[in-house]
Amino acid sequence: MSYLKNGEFTVTLNGINHWVKIEGAENQTIPLILIHGGPGGNHYVFERTAGPLLAKSRTIVYYEQRGCGRSDKPSADDQYSIDELTEDFKELKKWLGVGKVDLLGYSFGGELALEITHSFPEEIHHLILSAPSLLHTDVQKMVQITGFMSIGVSDLFNRLSEHFQTGATVEEIYNEVWEMVSPEIVDLLLFEDQEVARENRGLWEESDLVNTGLMSRALTNSPVAVPLLDRLKEIQHQTLILTGVFDRNTGVPISKLIHSNLPNCRLVLFGKSAHFPDLEETNKFVKEINMFFDYTNCIGYPNKARLS
Repeated sequence: MSYLKNGEFTVTLNGINHWVKIEGAENQTIPLILIHGGPGGNHYVFERTAGPLLAKSRTIVYYEQRGCGRSDKPSADDQYSIDELTEDFKELKKWLGVGKVDLLGYSFGGELALEITHSFPEEIHHLILSAPSLLHTDVQKMVQITGFMSIGVSDLFNRLSEHFQTGATVEEIYNEVWEMVSPEIVDLLLFEDQEVARENRGLWEESDLVNTGLMSRALTNSPVAVPLLDRLKEIQHQTLILTGVFDRNTGVPISKLIHSNLPNCRLVLFGKSAHFPDLEETNKFVKEINMFFDYTNCIGYPNKARLS
């Protein structure tokens, strides 16, 4: 296995400059490549929270996807398809010059990690998904709608209830709710602990990195031909899913749906977390990942769900 070098790098992948950072290279483990969410997010918060803890024992590779965070945008606003994102990953792996790698994807990054693994199964060793999404499904839209209705904001609950009574479709209500919610309401959706939410938002502001929305719109307009859910059984890799029991964004229903369709998968539920167990229960999050690698590299990992 190649020995990687710590540092920040600008790497050209398919003609686009990408931000890449390597940490923990001295551990000389199979690289753990981190895949951020959004769509259109970045690693700035993870890089300052769970990431350094994981790098104490593992070689970590951060990269920000095309048009995201500190990476450059493609030449056209619609060049964000799943195929293009997976090809970028393939070029990143060539640049790293390593054999198999492990993946850790959070939120949309979990969905993208599954797409990458499906496309390049021989390149991937193990797979970790934190609160993974299934973007093009009604069930995820319904999880978010009911999540907003459950957070205790009476006006929002009443307005959404009125939409249901008019016979509006799930798609129409989903689009409407994201037009009407404030950042404070989004924080109530994403976090159980609002102090952690404030810390997270402070880091967002400190980063000065903006999600343009271009990737999300492009992916919405170009769904894959065969839904990911219909292909999950083809992914044979040992997989760990980490999900907060209060996750109102992608939610336990999505994680259980993915878990039930992956042949070699373990689901761990975090009892104090919503969408970001890496922020609300950081030490447990890191501990579960390290335990997963310890078990899978020795005697195998039992494929049962449990509450942490």
